[in-house]
Amino acid sequence: MSGSGVPHSLLYWGYAFGVGFVYDLVTFVFVAWPLVLFLWLMPRRAYVSRAGQWALYIIGAALLYWLMFVGASELVFWNEFGTRFNFIAVDYLVYTTEVIGNIRESYPIGKWLSLLALAVLVIVFVTRRGLRTQDGGTRFLQRGKVVLVWLLATVVLAIGVKGTLKDRTDNTFVNELSGNGIFEFFAAFRSSHLDYSRFYLTLPEEQAYRDVRAMLKTPEATFINDDPYDLTREIRHAGPEKHLNVVLISIESFSADFMKTFGDDRGITPNLDALVNDSLFFDNLYANGTRTVRGLEALSLAIPPTPGDSLVKAHNNENLFSVANVFNDRGYQSDFVYGGYGYFDNMNYFFNHNGYRAVDRNDIPKDAVIHHENVWGVADEDLYTLALGQMDSIHKDGKPFFLHIMTTSNHRPFTVPANRVPQKNGTREAAVAYTDWSIADFIKRAREKPYFDDTIFVITADHCASSAGRTSVPINRYHIPLWIFAPKHIEPQRIHRQMSQIDIMPTVLGLLNFSYRSRFFGYDIFQAEPGRERAFPATYEKLGFLQGDVLTVLEPQRKLEQMKPDFETGDGTPVKPVDQAQVDQATAYYQVAANLYKTQRLGKRPDDNTPVKPLENGEPAPAGSVVLH
Repeated sequence: MSGSGVPHSLLYWGYAFGVGFVYDLVTFVFVAWPLVLFLWLMPRRAYVSRAGQWALYIIGAALLYWLMFVGASELVFWNEFGTRFNFIAVDYLVYTTEVIGNIRESYPIGKWLSLLALAVLVIVFVTRRGLRTQDGGTRFLQRGKVVLVWLLATVVLAIGVKGTLKDRTDNTFVNELSGNGIFEFFAAFRSSHLDYSRFYLTLPEEQAYRDVRAMLKTPEATFINDDPYDLTREIRHAGPEKHLNVVLISIESFSADFMKTFGDDRGITPNLDALVNDSLFFDNLYANGTRTVRGLEALSLAIPPTPGDSLVKAHNNENLFSVANVFNDRGYQSDFVYGGYGYFDNMNYFFNHNGYRAVDRNDIPKDAVIHHENVWGVADEDLYTLALGQMDSIHKDGKPFFLHIMTTSNHRPFTVPANRVPQKNGTREAAVAYTDWSIADFIKRAREKPYFDDTIFVITADHCASSAGRTSVPINRYHIPLWIFAPKHIEPQRIHRQMSQIDIMPTVLGLLNFSYRSRFFGYDIFQAEPGRERAFPATYEKLGFLQGDVLTVLEPQRKLEQMKPDFETGDGTPVKPVDQAQVDQATAYYQVAANLYKTQRLGKRPDDNTPVKPLENGEPAPAGSVVLH
């Protein structure tokens, strides 16, 4: 399963099997409770009867079937994510319709379940003598002593054994293989909500805020006051604002390495590769996370990820300061357009309560032609048809528009409309090729619209296609592309500067020459001085901070890693001694972001939409400004 991820070393293999055996024993204590209770509560007379024996067979068969089902499920999960069950698996339990539908469309689930049932029947039949009682059994109180010992063992193990105890090697695959899937699932369930201040490194609060203010200061930004806990800044540009339409496309699971531009030789992205030469193209951009909600959070709120749940799914996530707020203050209509049902991952609720109008599969007219659909949503071309309808309607009303479009086709089961791409339907290659085709088709159709010349197309990814790697945060699994395409307004150029996903929309606002009040953690990359670049690649509990060629990772139990990552393979070489200045910067960013959410200070303030005067004649424009023509 892990392939070359686990070196051929007796030490690694011994660790994986040895520690894994311990976790299996611990899990056995929990899993065996149905049998322990049955053997304790079943009266001796009933236990030795024929009915009692059959009851024991049935319980044993049910437990065995469940264990084998979990094992098969974990194999599929590993192949998808390169890890045992984790927070993603817990998260998916909430959305059984989409997840079960995805499984049914992607795998021969009926055949697999039948084969598992057959295997269980064979195993129970072969081992049935071991389940039979050989004597009259023991008395209730005698059995109760065993149950008491079992209960004590359960409590001690539940308190004392953590899922992170196994993480003692420098190879993430080995650490993951050393665990037990069932144990890891419930450990992830317990840690789905992580209080940053309890679990991670911290700085004195005032120092953390002061450091973040210093790191957010750019030449065109001025803090509105001296309050060390206030991140509000006035962004000022010279000249009039350009109220152009903006269409932001976040592509599902689109890794940079799918493209010929980055060395892929399969030829599955010819249109997007060609678009590089016609766009402002950023080739050194890193996503915030490995889930769609992390990408949506970064693009709409421009904030580093907080541990545990994304803010898209968190409680008290209404009225946050969002990109839509900035557009809406200028008379724009801001829509979030999704090809599936937006209740998934709480998307509709989040966007409807943070300045956007959520538009999803339910808004597609009943008589509309749907070229293909699966459990995740309609085909991308049909999603773009829905988006074009929204754009037409808003333009007809005489308003500029900001649309954030979230695609679904590049997701397992990877089924796409027939006769669109030559690749085999149902494969990742076909889904990527179709993504490429449908974006080109969307731009082609948009060219026929009266608003095309005054529209900026911003195309990026929510996250990469894979998150597996030998390190805790494999940096090559966060590398995504970014196109900013507006042929009438933006000169093509390739930008090599390191960039975070949270910087995308502040950079777009800078290109539009907007003067506004900002509370974003992201900033216009063209305004940041060289050396100020940073990114925030993270998992649900491991918080990465990339600056230059050093990656710092903050972990629960106030642990940290620091390494020089290999940007091609994701491997890393430990930095010793650690760069404490970078550790403090990472800590400050994540601590302040989490604290602002916890204290409900991420919301839009009454003065956030106060008009900001542009730079007057004679005031110099900020160095590095890129102005639309």
